Amino acid sequence: MNTKPLVAIVGRPNVGKSTFFNKIAGHRVAIVEDIPGVTRDRIYADVEWIGREFTMIDTGGIDPRSDDVLLSQMRRQAEIAIDMADVICFFCDAREGMTPDDEEVAALLRKTRKPVLLVVNKLDHAGLNDVLYEFYGLGLGEPIGISAANMLGLGDLLEEIVKRLPPKSEEEDETDGLHEIQLALVGRPNVGKSSLTNRLLGQERVMVSDIPGTTRDAIDTHFESEWGGRYNIIDTAGIRRKRAIEEESLERYSVLRAIAAIRRCDVALLVIDAVDGVTEQDTKIAGIIADEGKAVIVVVNKWDIPEKDTGTLEKYRKEVLEDLKFMDYAPVLFISALTGQRVHTVLDAVDQAYAQASKRVPTGMLNDVLGDAQIALQPPMSGGRRLKIYYGTQIGVCPPTFALFVNDENLMHFAYQRYLENQLRKAFDFSGTPVRFALRQRTKEGNT
Repeated sequence: MNTKPLVAIVGRPNVGKSTFFNKIAGHRVAIVEDIPGVTRDRIYADVEWIGREFTMIDTGGIDPRSDDVLLSQMRRQAEIAIDMADVICFFCDAREGMTPDDEEVAALLRKTRKPVLLVVNKLDHAGLNDVLYEFYGLGLGEPIGISAANMLGLGDLLEEIVKRLPPKSEEEDETDGLHEIQLALVGRPNVGKSSLTNRLLGQERVMVSDIPGTTRDAIDTHFESEWGGRYNIIDTAGIRRKRAIEEESLERYSVLRAIAAIRRCDVALLVIDAVDGVTEQDTKIAGIIADEGKAVIVVVNKWDIPEKDTGTLEKYRKEVLEDLKFMDYAPVLFISALTGQRVHTVLDAVDQAYAQASKRVPTGMLNDVLGDAQIALQPPMSGGRRLKIYYGTQIGVCPPTFALFVNDENLMHFAYQRYLENQLRKAFDFSGTPVRFALRQRTKEGNT
């Protein structure tokens, strides 16, 4: 569980919150584009300043007057961040001056009884400094002037943030050595990834709507299960077909972020729609997961919708694995994020998949299995020469990777390598994770 203090960055849309967030985080964590409403969900990043660590939350802009469904949900997300935060940074725009919307947001913040720092951004030249005085009218104390884009005044602001953090708790420095499983939720838009995230967390963490593409950013949430498992849940933007986003730079960047989330995860949850079944796009996403060597669980969401009779579930499971032949090692779960049906099975499956991906096989046991496999089915021949496997050893985990020392790597046929993989799976399980081989050629037995 993340015990670091939380600092929320709030304000109207397009006042430079994400620009500041990215400068402090040190890399592009929030999508920045000059369009109001670009940052829709709460984005998290861990920050350290003068020896103190805290977690910063970037939020969607608060627009008090809008009835737009997305803007209203952005407002709700910002309110959740405010409720969670230990310190709040309220951003305003020096170029626009104080607005009625700023006054409404300030009224909301005055009720929180939490430390609030009034930050006036975009003070890009000296002529704007006089504008600072009008912001005293918001009743939130002395304004702090900065230019996030030009990195002016950021150190002073961070110093003020640290001054207002709660006293350092012993928990901030405690670690129990338990690995925090990095868990990425990926899939096409509108298959229920955000709803599943909220179910897993038991709170309204990620904005949910029935508009495809709602989640633009990959969002990290550190989480501890009731039995003590630690996870970082990465909810990602839905991955759309390339031709559908050629003219949408924002969407294209979101797809890259989703792929990056797969690359940094330990276990990927591939969420598919029970109504649509496995689509071509689902297969491509599964291919990315397999290529990256990640443990995977196929989650069939919206299982409350299809009509069912005896055997429906097993028939559907076979169809899913038939469509994803290259990923037949993946467990398939049937859930409904909407009703909560079987959602409790997801984290248990994640734990098992990670354990299999992290498994190490003793060299002696490995070679016993390889020896028995060659006796049961002789290695292939080509040009009068037969493949010889001298011995094997495990050289990596996540995914389990085995070096096979052979007389000629060109004699290894794909079908025989798949046979060996199946034998290892029978002996050691490895469900939920790919298995990889690295061939090492030896000129003769005993010499490399």
